[in-house]
Amino acid sequence: MKPVFLLLFPFLIAGCRDTEKENLPITQEAQEPAMLNYTITNVYPHNPESFTEGLEWHEGYLYEGTGDTEYKGKSKLAKIELSTGKDIQQLHLSREYFGEGITLLNGKIYQLTYQTGKCFVYDAKTFKKIKEFSYEGEGWGLTNDGKLLIMNNKTNNLIFRNPETFEIVKTVPVTDNNGPVNSINEMEYVDGIIYSNIWLTNYIIRIDPNTGKVLAKADFSYLLNKYAPGAVSDQDQQNTAVLNGIAYDPVGKRFFITGKLWPKLFEVKFN
Repeated sequence: MKPVFLLLFPFLIAGCRDTEKENLPITQEAQEPAMLNYTITNVYPHNPESFTEGLEWHEGYLYEGTGDTEYKGKSKLAKIELSTGKDIQQLHLSREYFGEGITLLNGKIYQLTYQTGKCFVYDAKTFKKIKEFSYEGEGWGLTNDGKLLIMNNKTNNLIFRNPETFEIVKTVPVTDNNGPVNSINEMEYVDGIIYSNIWLTNYIIRIDPNTGKVLAKADFSYLLNKYAPGAVSDQDQQNTAVLNGIAYDPVGKRFFITGKLWPKLFEVKFN
């Protein structure tokens, strides 16, 4: 009888385990991100030739990093007067580079490039290049949490890097109730939360950088047609001229947003 018992015993155990699985509580589905409401408090001019990739606010001025559109040679870093939208200081990248996201940390401006694997580091006052880093893959959006640089690269990953060495410290995937959120783009870190554009959309999402969870989403689809009707064709808005660019003024407690090739920049208060 012993051999028979040994043969049956595994099946008894398996049966018990299946029963235990059936009795486990059902995990709740991930909640859909809340809708993020906002108010447009001011409208300013923006250079309609700027293919915006990065936007920052620092000591009363906007700083913008741009990429190329139809041809090489238009990528730049610029310091901009808010009221006029005019560059008061600028640096053009070499023609082989497509400028991407920027961020300001410890008196330095960091600027990514699209597919050439370079991050340039400049003195924030003079725009003089201090050094450069190399990295694998694409460069898209860039921000910082006061200690680490945070970049993305077309995927749904937030990549935290050491600002002195550019070495990866950790990676946090961004997800919502439907799974991975790919193509996160320009970003701004504000009070422990990341605000991010999503490429080829007119949404801004609010991300918990510790978990990668999307907490809320704001829809800016109507914005350009309301404040600058006809300035950008519907076709261009669908293809490339989308919302991209988020800056935050910690003194005035206000956000600034714009888009690629948009003629307007908007002051926003999130509710």
